[in-house]
Amino acid sequence: MGRLTPAGLVLALVALVAACGSGGSTAPTQPPPGPGSPSPPAAPGHLLVVTHTAGFRHDSIPAAEAALRQIGIDSGLFDVAFCRTAAEVRERLTPAGLTGIDAVFFANTTGDLGIPDVQAFVDWVAGGKGFLGSHSASDTYHESPAFLAMLGGEFVTHGAIVDAEVRVAEPSNPAVAHLAPTFRMSDEWYRFNLTGPARTVLLKFDRNPADGVGQQGAAVDLPLAWQKAHGSGRVFYTALGHRSELWDDARFRVHLREAIRWTLNR
Repeated sequence: MGRLTPAGLVLALVALVAACGSGGSTAPTQPPPGPGSPSPPAAPGHLLVVTHTAGFRHDSIPAAEAALRQIGIDSGLFDVAFCRTAAEVRERLTPAGLTGIDAVFFANTTGDLGIPDVQAFVDWVAGGKGFLGSHSASDTYHESPAFLAMLGGEFVTHGAIVDAEVRVAEPSNPAVAHLAPTFRMSDEWYRFNLTGPARTVLLKFDRNPADGVGQQGAAVDLPLAWQKAHGSGRVFYTALGHRSELWDDARFRVHLREAIRWTLNR
């Protein structure tokens, strides 16, 4: 066999490199995700559940805490921390204490909870955070116009616990779509003074329930659940939740899960 010339050696090396490149085992580069590719799941939000009370204390609060913890576990949407005492309220419901929290849920709170600066708390929500309230959250901070304007309504009175038909006012809303067009439920039904800017009513009575407040069956327009903006934040309120059994009701848990999802902007 003859000796390769320098030019022949170069050509042989080029051919060898080309052969290795076409037959090697190097893994192909993965293309970037296309517009239809699924997004990675969002990290869970951080929900602070407040159950301290300075007035009437509902027996359903332990059931509320258990339900909210379980909804977070089952959905993966959020994790839960609790704020149960006056000391914890003073520590946690401040701008510094709320660091890392995405939304606060007042679960059947009542009265003046002892927040060091209510306006600062309301401003924290307006800055792009979330607030949710169930049942007697509207029986909280009656002396604070700022809180009531954020919440959207103030508890006035209620009657007996009765079974009643509730109408879904926004059947396309995920927090109530599963209940449309109407559903029956037994609870303690609140009446309100509506406060602050406009809200989107999700559940309501269009006939007065037989609970002893007003004329049974009379045509009414009584809101029971709503959502609204507060600055750049999101606020959700539901009047449901007086009875412990309700917190175990699958329908109510879906209502709460989707309310929290919306409030966290997930």
